[in-house]
Amino acid sequence: MASKMKSAERKTGNLMSIVIVIGLCSFFYILGAWKKSGFGKGDQIAYNIIKETKCTILPNLNFETHHTIKEVTVASSDSKSKVFEPCDVQYTDYSPCQDQNRAMTFPRENMNYRERHCPKESEKLHCLIPAPEGYVTPFPWPKSRDYVHYANVPYKSLTVEKAVQNWVQFKGDVFKFPGGGTMFPQGADAYIDELASVIPIADGTVRTALDTGCGVASWGAYLLKRNVVTMSFAPRDNHEAQVQFALERGVPAIIGVLGTIHLPYPSRSFDMAQCSRCLIPWTSNDGMYMMEVDRVLRPGGYWILSGPPINWRTYYKTWQRSKEDLQKEQEKIEELAKLLCWEKKYEKGDLAIWRKKINDRSCSNRNDIKLSKCKSTDANSVWYKKMKVCRTPFPEVKNPNEVAGGQLKKFPNRLFAVPPRIANGYIPEITAQSYQDDNKLWRKHVNAYKRINKLIGSVRYRNIMDMNAGLGGFAAVLESSDSWVMNVVPTISKRDTLGVIYERGLIGIYHDWCEAFSTYPRTYDLIHANGVFSLYKNKCKMEDILLEMDRILRPEGMVIFRDDVDVLIKVKKMASGMRWNVKMTDHEDGPLVSEKIIVAVKQYWVGGRSNTTSDV
Repeated sequence: MASKMKSAERKTGNLMSIVIVIGLCSFFYILGAWKKSGFGKGDQIAYNIIKETKCTILPNLNFETHHTIKEVTVASSDSKSKVFEPCDVQYTDYSPCQDQNRAMTFPRENMNYRERHCPKESEKLHCLIPAPEGYVTPFPWPKSRDYVHYANVPYKSLTVEKAVQNWVQFKGDVFKFPGGGTMFPQGADAYIDELASVIPIADGTVRTALDTGCGVASWGAYLLKRNVVTMSFAPRDNHEAQVQFALERGVPAIIGVLGTIHLPYPSRSFDMAQCSRCLIPWTSNDGMYMMEVDRVLRPGGYWILSGPPINWRTYYKTWQRSKEDLQKEQEKIEELAKLLCWEKKYEKGDLAIWRKKINDRSCSNRNDIKLSKCKSTDANSVWYKKMKVCRTPFPEVKNPNEVAGGQLKKFPNRLFAVPPRIANGYIPEITAQSYQDDNKLWRKHVNAYKRINKLIGSVRYRNIMDMNAGLGGFAAVLESSDSWVMNVVPTISKRDTLGVIYERGLIGIYHDWCEAFSTYPRTYDLIHANGVFSLYKNKCKMEDILLEMDRILRPEGMVIFRDDVDVLIKVKKMASGMRWNVKMTDHEDGPLVSEKIIVAVKQYWVGGRSNTTSDV
């Protein structure tokens, strides 16, 4: 009888246990659903109870740089992951879409061979690009503006070819950049001072600039201390490595050229653009290159030309050209400028400055030379699109004093002000309120990142990329003199938001992540990938995108992934075979949110002389 009673008690106890477990599960399910719905902020006690997940906080990732010499070896990888081997050391500076050997198979007319020509699927490398032997962490900003380790960019050609122009000097085991240029031998500061006597650089009116044929980007480097951020570009060069020097210095730059296709920027992007002896034939192709500058130049923006043919009377013998040819070239530039609605503001010595009018109400309507207008719908549709001989129309205005496209506030106020493209309803489904909400969200996200890594926002991460920038909220929250962000708007994005990013006073570029980015290896300290792999699902291989991220990431650089947990589990497995230290953590709102965060740190390793690799 007693045994039957004990048996009954056990059954009752088991039943009660089951009921309690079911009750608790139901309670936490409801609590979690309530929390995720947005009606409550969640509860730390509940968070701690239901934190049983494979996601972890990051106690053991080292975000400090620690190497100063060239030693090397490879840490063990996840045995279940595919292990990616290092590429041969000949690929140390490999830029897939600007490969020198491939480029030479394309026509030289209009610089076509210097444009993007990406490898076919069968030609892609599926290995890790090695750093050069002896690679060391770049100098921190602002010292990096003036000094670069020779081991990181071991090319001396410029020190010889540009010796008298004060571009770069080789001293000991470093390059020194005195801030000179072909057209500013007295230094970039003196040159910018002259510009500032005409252009309102000091008061925040001018914030974004474009440097065409930038050399080592000293103009952009020295504009940074005046709170102007410059997008510099120059073609891939097999011996001078100009863009590579610029990025190693911590200055924004890409490999690019004015050739046959549009520049990868939206219309009305830049407050100022310059050509300082950039050798671009502005009058060829009926002025098509000036028309492309006009497309990306904001109404009221400035165009600077220093070098040929300006001051041709003084330099025609040096340039080995006749007075007649140079005079005709400058007259043609002046004529094109009028047709584009630019007004000449300054010419002295080697320098000329034009200002694009704020709208087309007062533009010349000359009939002797006709210049057709481009279709307004084509102004931002530029990825691999051929340039045409036509003028991009101004947005319509209601009165002659109105700035076409909208008046911008001065920087830094424009950073968080509602951009005109949003205020005017040009971006589908984006309102002033949703824009402000997006800013609040990114403040929250960036604060979460800084709790993981307190060095974010410091000079430790100078060159930063946001692979899927949206409205630019990530870059806006991080904005400081210590770092800059290359905001990438993927060409397959639902909405074209790059114009908004420029209106905020930030810089960025269109790009398709199924292809390699237009930069050298090891040019970014931190890469942010928000929803990138969900966006590119079934579009191209995850492996290719991850390998490209590894190529452009510096040794000991950091990657932050934010995506759905199912996607990130695949990312984590693959990245573990890439010499990255990888950790996953929960969303800042807790483990019930399906979106997770992965933080990865690229290990330090370099290529050896016998095609072997090692690390510190």
